[in-house]
Amino acid sequence: MRTVASRVRAKGILGRKVGMTQVFGEGGEVIPVTVVRAGPFVVVRLKTPEKDGYSAVQLGFEPVREGRLSKPEKGSFSRAGVPPVRVLREFRLSGELRPGQEIRVDAFSPGERVDVTGVSRGKGFAGGVRRWHFKRGPMAHGSKYHRGPGSLQSRDAARVFKGRKLPGHLGGVRVTVRGLQVVRVDPEHNLLLLKGAVPGPRGGLVAVQSSV
Repeated sequence: MRTVASRVRAKGILGRKVGMTQVFGEGGEVIPVTVVRAGPFVVVRLKTPEKDGYSAVQLGFEPVREGRLSKPEKGSFSRAGVPPVRVLREFRLSGELRPGQEIRVDAFSPGERVDVTGVSRGKGFAGGVRRWHFKRGPMAHGSKYHRGPGSLQSRDAARVFKGRKLPGHLGGVRVTVRGLQVVRVDPEHNLLLLKGAVPGPRGGLVAVQSSV
């Protein structure tokens, strides 16, 4: 199970992107929102500078059968005294936490600003026009240049320099959207409504943290 450390934040939770919809504000305006099913979470481990070299909180998400875990994973959960979970992520959070403590979605409140991190939707192989927004050439038959990558810069070097924008895989990268507003919090159903769009497909894993 891969873990990811982030900058020090006041709060942080994990969730699954449910999809997008719209709600009405107090003045009757339509607000586009992304629904995130978040939590509840359990604190699996606290990492300290003395033992691990840095401070972090390891959160667990989505219960899983013990038979699906390896022996080292079973030992890690048994030492912590927490039930096994499918997803583990590390956050650099401020505040007093302890192993076994449960964190729920009501840690956030409407009006707060959060940063949301997820893996963007993969779109396969794409050319320069779609991937890098290049301008295409004339589409007349005589131009013989329509959507090609264009010049590859140096002729004397006899090679293509690193960093050249060329056709290739589009999407499927880690993306963070900053400063999204929390519109509503539904602790009963563990739902978080965020104004605007968040990266990733429906069902994708996202990390919601207090904005910096």
